[in-house]
Order: sequence, then C-alpha cells, then structure tokens
Amino acid sequence: MAKRQKDTEPGDSQRAAEIIDLLRARGLRICAAESLTGGLVAAAFVSVPGASEVFDGALVAYNNALKSRLLSVDAEWLASEGAINARAAQEMAVGARQLFGSDVAISTTGVAGPTPADGAPPGTAYVAVSIMGRDVAVRAVRLTGGRSRVRGRVVARSLELCEAALRQLPVAGEGYDQAGDFA
Repeated sequence: MAKRQKDTEPGDSQRAAEIIDLLRARGLRICAAESLTGGLVAAAFVSVPGASEVFDGALVAYNNALKSRLLSVDAEWLASEGAINARAAQEMAVGARQLFGSDVAISTTGVAGPTPADGAPPGTAYVAVSIMGRDVAVRAVRLTGGRSRVRGRVVARSLELCEAALRQLPVAGEGYDQAGDFA
C-alpha cells in the first residue's frame, strides 16, 4: 500500500496561531469558504487552542451550485467561466464574510488533479482574503505533485496571504489615531 502524504504542511498550525494573534490584537473575527481544500483551512485554525475566540467557522462548497446559493457567486457567470479563477475566489471570500458576519474571510478554489477541471490543469488554484472595508487580495497558485501535496500547499498559501493582509492593518493604540491613520 502506498504511503499517503499529509494534507497539511508542518507550519500551517504555527501560521494559523500567528493569524489568530493578529486577529485578537485587531479585534477581528475570521471564517473560511473552501472548495479545493475541503476543510483543511478550518482544520489549521481549530488546531490552535483558543481559536474559538476569533474563528467563526467554515463552509466547504465543493460544487458550483453551493458556491452560488450559499456564497453568492454569480450563477450565470460561474456556469460559463467555471470556479477555478480569481473572480470565483474573490466572490467566495466576500460571500463567506457576509454569510458568517465575519470581519475577514479566506477562500480557496482550484483543481488538485489528477485530471483538469474547468479548463485548468491540475495544480491550478486561487486563494483570496476579504477584509471588511478593504480590497480583496487574490493570489494565483500553480503547483506540482499529487492531490494531497497540492491541497496542503494551497492551505499554506492561503494562510500566508491572510497573514500578510492582516499585518497591513493598524492595531488600536499602537501609533495610529482614531481614524486609522499613522500618528
């Protein structure tokens, strides 16, 4: 029997813990909308003790009908363009943030393989981070390897993008005035 690769990367729990600390410092809450990763982003967060202080939950919307119905991704556009692109990731993140009432949302969409989907080759993925009142950050990811490796690397990339976006936000009382401008 072949040895199964781990679905998560060694640093995912550590990065999730850092994100949780950033969220606490800013008084923010987070959620996730996952397709390709099938709950692995949520698993990274809930592996951290005390995550419930800032983590609202996650929705795994693996089929396009759920992406449209629950995350408000445009159904007609989704039917014509598919879910493996930057716009789908962006709309999933915004939809999740609205669905959960969270301040921040991470989304993942893509194809792990072994066959292409929506015209995209295996290893193609998009991750997005939506923060209330900010532009949505989206990153295209191109990876090689089997399904587990691709899924695990997409989790890592989504957490990296989230951490970078959160680090750009001001922390109350640390050199910023009430309007959020650097003092």
